[in-house]
Amino acid sequence: MNETSLFTGESDDGTFVPFTDILFNALLGFAVMLFIAFALIKPDDKVGNINVKAEFLITVTWPDNLADDIDTYVRDPQDNIVWYNTLDRGFLHLDRDDRGEYLDQVMVNGETVTFPLNQETVTLRGIIPGEYTVNVYNFLNPSNVPVPVSVKVEKLNPTVKVIYYQSMNLNGVGDEKTAIRFTLDSEGNVSNLNDIQDSLVEAVRAPK
Repeated sequence: MNETSLFTGESDDGTFVPFTDILFNALLGFAVMLFIAFALIKPDDKVGNINVKAEFLITVTWPDNLADDIDTYVRDPQDNIVWYNTLDRGFLHLDRDDRGEYLDQVMVNGETVTFPLNQETVTLRGIIPGEYTVNVYNFLNPSNVPVPVSVKVEKLNPTVKVIYYQSMNLNGVGDEKTAIRFTLDSEGNVSNLNDIQDSLVEAVRAPK
């Protein structure tokens, strides 16, 4: 059946394409080309996106703004020990030797700014089956009071899980405590948690 054209008022036999259909098809084609163009754009590399491989994270903290210097010692099953004088051994890495307030101050616009956090971290970047030992040691005690020290051990893969968290006091210069000893199998499963004391300070000072 013939219909009346919107533009001429005359009968349309079906061969006339309304202007709105042409406009719609043009816009659709433009949208498709725009989508393809965006799909071909390579996104910029993300600045500061650092993916650090680690299996376990050991964190040692003591009160902020305290001048006392607490040191972390960690030993792996092959008797590799990381401490402030040896930051990397085997798969162990001590990220920073935090010396209390020392070197925690910087000048910003002519003013001294102090970073208050007292913290040391050790990462275990691969797994060697066997026993690991985590010790804390009071190297410097200008506060002349017992220092509460917190030790946390986290298993990072496949999801983060705290396997140990405890606080203890270090009572003056030279006080050393074994916070935790634990055993890993080849899959990173944790067992045999204990705090049997064993001096790692004596171990690193012993003649080789």
